[in-house]
Amino acid sequence: MRKINSFLITTLVAASLLSCSPKVAPFIVTNPATIDKTLVKTTPVKEEDLKRWSHLDLAKDTIPGMSVDKAYAEVLKGKKATKVIVGVIDSGIDIDHEDMKGKIWNNKKEIPGNKKDDDNNGYTDDMHGWNFLGDAENENLELTRIVKKGEVNNPDYQKAKAELDEKLGLMNQTKPQVDMIAKADKDVREYLKKEVYTIDDLKGISTTDPALSQSKMIMTSVAMQAGPGFQTDIKEFITQVYDMLNYNLNTSFDGRSIVGDNPNDINDKKYGNANVKGPDVEGGLHGTHVAGIIAQSRGNNKGGDGVVANNIEIMALRAVPNGDEYDKDIALAIRYAVDNGAKVINGSFGKDYSPNREWVFDAIKYAASKDVLFVHAAGNDAKNIDVEPSYPNDSKDKVTEISDNVLTVGALNPNAGLKLVAPFSNYGKVNVDVFAPGVQIYATIPNNKYRYLEGTSMAGPNAAGVAALIRSYYPNLTASQVKHIIMDSGTNIPYNVTVGEERKSIPFAETCVSGKIVNVYNALLMAEKMSKK
Repeated sequence: MRKINSFLITTLVAASLLSCSPKVAPFIVTNPATIDKTLVKTTPVKEEDLKRWSHLDLAKDTIPGMSVDKAYAEVLKGKKATKVIVGVIDSGIDIDHEDMKGKIWNNKKEIPGNKKDDDNNGYTDDMHGWNFLGDAENENLELTRIVKKGEVNNPDYQKAKAELDEKLGLMNQTKPQVDMIAKADKDVREYLKKEVYTIDDLKGISTTDPALSQSKMIMTSVAMQAGPGFQTDIKEFITQVYDMLNYNLNTSFDGRSIVGDNPNDINDKKYGNANVKGPDVEGGLHGTHVAGIIAQSRGNNKGGDGVVANNIEIMALRAVPNGDEYDKDIALAIRYAVDNGAKVINGSFGKDYSPNREWVFDAIKYAASKDVLFVHAAGNDAKNIDVEPSYPNDSKDKVTEISDNVLTVGALNPNAGLKLVAPFSNYGKVNVDVFAPGVQIYATIPNNKYRYLEGTSMAGPNAAGVAALIRSYYPNLTASQVKHIIMDSGTNIPYNVTVGEERKSIPFAETCVSGKIVNVYNALLMAEKMSKK
């Protein structure tokens, strides 16, 4: 999810508070060599395999991928497909990325740039989707917005206030650690006279200056934990902490004011614009990565491979800011996708509070009525969402589904075994449906670049890609059928895994409804049989 990975931040903050010494928190892993090797696979995952591990096969490669390569080689070869549109509700998408050419939805009913709503769908010049955020980028968390309203009789107010105070306390305590890391990085860069440096560069620093010596020690610790790319991780860590303090947790900040609508009025729909990249294309890093997982070109040696090779169009719907999304934007984005031809919608976002959740429930039911599947990331808080709140969802009571068109997806590591489930991934025997690859996923980011990212945000589009494949090759199957095919055809995991912040061991069957991980090869075979019926 584009907003801060709360599990990661909690880990970072806790680690940074353990000591006043320059001990540094574990940053996002980007180095393939640091992947846990205590599991089934006894040899390191090769770089060329890691870049596309989600496409590999557990039985053949001992890597818990989705068997995408096997599906293309043994099931889809020679078969005809129909075009399928996937709506990606996210932070924005770089629709001009080199690896997404021919994969972006074009609204053929709209004349570009004439400042008219040619197709009378309520959105002017919406050639590739819609930007529900306008020029807004940063936002409060929902709990901050609840506290800011000051409605003490609101049943969520006291809980939100307590959480806000706790988060602010943690961020304010860790800020000195962040500043220390930033200073150390600056000192090293200035001494080496280079912006990008390596662990070997750090080891080569010889100085009697105590301040530089301490900076060297701090950055060496960071580099050893994070591996190559640690300076990117540093920058993101610092940015995330300051974003929390300046925007996400700041009750004095109003990110919505520049949009020009009333976010608490679902009927106020005349807002946003057609710039689906957003005001800063880099802000679309998350959305571009998500879109690439689904549809980036296969086999061109430019980046990773998309799940869907051909006959796929990505509809870009910008509705997820740097902070918590508004229920109104999500509800209207779902409806836009449905009304403009999407058969699958991916939602890699989520939050703990949802004041206008009924709008989203209604939009999901509307999608169900139009035979559209909504694939949603389970969340990155390492919690059991059968017990803890997590929105959006498909149940008002955490038991009974409002419709049968929502697939909720948890995240997997690239190694089978006890640590198969990603440490940050939410889980739930009732409210998570299935698991898919979500760690070390290599895909597109803005400006023709590529990067590893991790989160249930990455697991969701992997599963959404599988759904799109099924709907493309077997278009007579319904959204509900596709959902259950993905769940029922998955690979069964008959052993225990660790979950949650406490890393408790439970049977994998207790982590989700299906007790399985996504397998597109099996799914397509099942779809073919069901399609013939």
